[in-house]
Amino acid sequence: MPRRDWVWHFQDLSPQRLWPLIADTNRFNEALGLPAYALEEIPQANGTVLRRGTGKVAGMELAWEEKPYEWVTNRQFRQTRVFSKGPFARFGPVFEIDAEGAGSRVSYGLQWEPLTWLGRLTGRRLTEKAGAAVKQRVEEAAAFLRGERPTAFDFPPPAPPSGAAERAEAAIALAEGTGYAHGLARRLVEHIRGSMDVDLQNIRPKALARLWQVPDRHAIELCLAGVKSGMLDMRWNLLCSNCRGAKVAVPSLDQLPRGAHCASCNIDYGRDFARNVELGFAPAASLRPVATGGFCLSGPSVTPHVVVQQLLAPGERRAVSIDIAPGRYRVRTLHPGNSVEIEHEGGAFPGLRATAAGVEALPAGVAGSIDFVNDAGFELAMLIETREWVRDALTAHEVTTLQVFRDLFAGATLRPGDEAGVGQVAILFTDLRGSTAMYESIGDAQAFNLVREHFAVLGRVVRDHNGAVVKTIGDAVMAAFTDPAEAAAAALAIREAIMAFDSRFAREHGVESGLVVKLGVHAGPCIVVTLNDRLDYFGGTVNMAARLQGQSAGGDIVLSRAVADDPAVRPLLANLPSREETVALKGFAEPVPFLRVLQASP
Repeated sequence: MPRRDWVWHFQDLSPQRLWPLIADTNRFNEALGLPAYALEEIPQANGTVLRRGTGKVAGMELAWEEKPYEWVTNRQFRQTRVFSKGPFARFGPVFEIDAEGAGSRVSYGLQWEPLTWLGRLTGRRLTEKAGAAVKQRVEEAAAFLRGERPTAFDFPPPAPPSGAAERAEAAIALAEGTGYAHGLARRLVEHIRGSMDVDLQNIRPKALARLWQVPDRHAIELCLAGVKSGMLDMRWNLLCSNCRGAKVAVPSLDQLPRGAHCASCNIDYGRDFARNVELGFAPAASLRPVATGGFCLSGPSVTPHVVVQQLLAPGERRAVSIDIAPGRYRVRTLHPGNSVEIEHEGGAFPGLRATAAGVEALPAGVAGSIDFVNDAGFELAMLIETREWVRDALTAHEVTTLQVFRDLFAGATLRPGDEAGVGQVAILFTDLRGSTAMYESIGDAQAFNLVREHFAVLGRVVRDHNGAVVKTIGDAVMAAFTDPAEAAAAALAIREAIMAFDSRFAREHGVESGLVVKLGVHAGPCIVVTLNDRLDYFGGTVNMAARLQGQSAGGDIVLSRAVADDPAVRPLLANLPSREETVALKGFAEPVPFLRVLQASP
């Protein structure tokens, strides 16, 4: 098969720095001016999926089978399309990055096989033209990494819709007016105006926070304020539990199905708020229309948690050179079947053998090399993925336990009768000790204002610790957090804030209110439901948190063992007086152990 190669030497850029840009084929293809496209995914009898694409490039109608990409992170990737329509039978790139001292040697090859006389006549010329365009983008990427240019690639920004500038100014004012935009609304508009489509099809606030070097919560609150102001649209993505691709995307929570089918993996999967429901954002079409479909649908950047992916013919054995860092991995094939979880401590990594039933681990070979064996009887792709999944995903569980979401989107609920599971949520309950006596001692008006202001104090502390007030019940508050350590830290901060608030009230009004807060925290699985037109939590975890709060005498904090024993919570309690206790609680068959965190002596 004919092939043309280009080579670059970058003395100051390591493979690890170059890989994220060069392997971002989605961005690369958009910069090259290639159109977005979609694939028809056709399940096969053996469990694999045939991916067929159609498109038009340079006036030529194309139809092809898209083979899975192959890659080794920081080292190489390649891909082949097998055409049934167009000038070529096969066409595909091969990128290789090798360490060269402190820098890198990058090679790019284009290989092609003519299908028609036009392919034979123009193959080399078209390849040279494509290679020249890629050469320009590679050199742009290197200049960007050196800080010599503001963007990775040159691309013409699209013309804005009529009236977009006026709508943007109004949206900026509205977003900042919510109190949640943190002075970043104009920066978000500039991002929408000047970014590539690939950056805007699914805006992830955590990735934006990393890019702008701002706190995650500020970027999340900004995006939600952007929706409220009409700058952005919401998109609730139901991610495949296998490949993590978004196979269903709906604009509102009440449209989210309980499960879906992933044509890419040929499996059905369910819904879990904490694992595979993600909230993403996209520009409102009135500000910036964005292309639908992808510019490359299966490259390394689409699944960055996959460190190695290899396509093997039936019976093929292949040794792949790579050092796998210590950590938790899953090995699997792209077709449905068995997978293997591996706790890798370093050194030699187990070999992988695929059969029609899935994948199995082989004895480890030598360090720096992994054996892949295909005994399935048909062509398939095998892969090794980290268990971190998509680090930038903002899960439904996380966003619905943020105060900004409760404040701006109180009406965002599940369908009546629907519920969603959450693997772990930390629930904090507060109540006031002796509130009836307080009303009698300082009078109804002052007591009412005091209780109302104490709710505001609690709300600020909960928000500052990335939680949300779910509801108030009389003088009590129920709050939810994704992280038990945030919940425990919030409880400690609430105790100090209420003490300071009570002292200030006494100084200002000359009245001892005796305001003392009772606190209880527990973490565990929950069910998310719609109750009284708001998202609420239900189940044993909520009941336990409420019961533990009832064990507080006031001024102390009662933590379940699940919270107190959390590795991130222990340092918070290290220098605080505490006492282990056990109590029989209503509704629980066995006595419940807990930790009572006492107030330090003055």
